[in-house]
Amino acid sequence: MDVTDWLLESDPSVRWQVMRDLTGEADEVVATERARVATEGDGARLLDLQTEDGYWGGEAYGQNGDRRSVMWTLQSLRRMGLDPDAPAARTAIRRVRDGVRFDDFAPEAPAFFDGEVEACVNGGVLAASAYFGVLGDGADRMIELLLDGQLDDGGWNCEPPEESSRSSFDSTLCVLEGLLAYQVAVGEPTDVAVVEARLRGEEYLLERNLYRRKSTGGIVRERYENFIFPPYWVYDVLRSLDHFRAAGLADGTPPDPRLGPAVDLLLEHRGADGRWAAGDPWNGAVFFAVDAEAGEPSPWNTLRAMRVLDWARPSGPRGE
Repeated sequence: MDVTDWLLESDPSVRWQVMRDLTGEADEVVATERARVATEGDGARLLDLQTEDGYWGGEAYGQNGDRRSVMWTLQSLRRMGLDPDAPAARTAIRRVRDGVRFDDFAPEAPAFFDGEVEACVNGGVLAASAYFGVLGDGADRMIELLLDGQLDDGGWNCEPPEESSRSSFDSTLCVLEGLLAYQVAVGEPTDVAVVEARLRGEEYLLERNLYRRKSTGGIVRERYENFIFPPYWVYDVLRSLDHFRAAGLADGTPPDPRLGPAVDLLLEHRGADGRWAAGDPWNGAVFFAVDAEAGEPSPWNTLRAMRVLDWARPSGPRGE
């Protein structure tokens, strides 16, 4: 079976992105398919698991890798492309806005969409609040913290400065996704300082070809080759490439040549059948798996890899 046809047999959250990013369907066709994310499949299942107080799993963030929480459910729904204007989405976001706080159930704790203190957390909250259209005073506070917390090498680290003065790939990508989502939501004119901070953070990754040590050229962590979906807070090369694609499309800029080694690495993971396998999932509880079992063909990895290749190497093979 053709790889694209196989993808079109997947969950609505995959199908609508295939139609938009790979097959170039008309906008109204894409919108009709996207609407199904709120009413069918994995997106609808996640929405149904929210309680009336706004929580998923009773927690704002989730401890010890537990992803049954507000933070990680919203990140999944965002990556699935849930239409923010769908009635079910509006209800879910209103519940979070009105009822969820960090340091769960502590009345003096900040509201969820006001963010927290860690860069990784604020990057994720900023991405969610921008995507779902609930940017407010909390966004200004998070932006200020993120800009102040950018390290000299251009990236970020969720560890406090007294413990680490070097950036983390994981933390940096979490922040970059938030800054890009904010930039897209705000449109022109975006605060120049926000754009400059995002570009500096991307430069930190580009200088390292998205996975290499600047000092030796060796891979920083073997897990960067473990492509997982949803990605949680952990970094991997496919997640990073997908970010750079989104940033390039938003900025109207071509792929940076320094992405080449990461694209080569992505191609090394393509199976003989043109598909990419699911990675080993990160430890921690989930409501249910939204991707294939580890080692099995992954609709999510295949979709993301193919659209990255279409952008980074439009004249080359995308894997079909």
